Amino acid sequence: MDIDDILAEVSGDGSPPETRDLQELTRAWVTERSAPELLPWPSDLMDRVLGRIHQQIEVVEEQVGNVDPKTNFRLIIIQTELERFKYLVRSFLRTRMAKIDQYTLYMLSNPTQTARLSACELQYANSHQTLLEAHYRSSFLSQFPTSLQRLDDTAGGISMIEQPDPDAAVFVRALRNIEEPVVIEGTDTDFQMRRGDVYVVRWSAVQEHVLSGDAELI
Repeated sequence: MDIDDILAEVSGDGSPPETRDLQELTRAWVTERSAPELLPWPSDLMDRVLGRIHQQIEVVEEQVGNVDPKTNFRLIIIQTELERFKYLVRSFLRTRMAKIDQYTLYMLSNPTQTARLSACELQYANSHQTLLEAHYRSSFLSQFPTSLQRLDDTAGGISMIEQPDPDAAVFVRALRNIEEPVVIEGTDTDFQMRRGDVYVVRWSAVQEHVLSGDAELI
């Protein structure tokens, strides 16, 4: 039995869907890191990936200590794949948590944004905001008049709620031809997105196409 046989045995018949999951996870990671706002939680993908990680950890734990060279080499392959998945998941979650920390109140007060959080992220956001408000009140807010203690005040037309910048520049690549012209709001500029083309454009102009899967951030 040579290395190709061992690799084939490790991959098994499930190799194509596992490869697709890795590609999809990598794309979700890159897109989340590039987008100025929090993107919808990919529940189906994360359920599959986390399930696979737990399964692979169990396999490694069961086989550790086996002196068979073939088994040892198989474990090396599994552990390498496992670390790759774990790195992407950790970085993906850290990126999302950083956005939640920065825009907590905005996400909790906006139903569209709240719907993009996973159950654990929503619990984290609520706990984070509760602790933050308690800290502010004990530190200095309690010294202010009641009318000035709100953290979501919009007096004078200025909102205290920090929001993502919809006009932040992003690099986007079209995954398919998009027939509807992309319009840059506030300008007379519009353009046609063709498959494979890369553009630098405002996030607000391509947000819809990225969320629909017609384009991806790079």
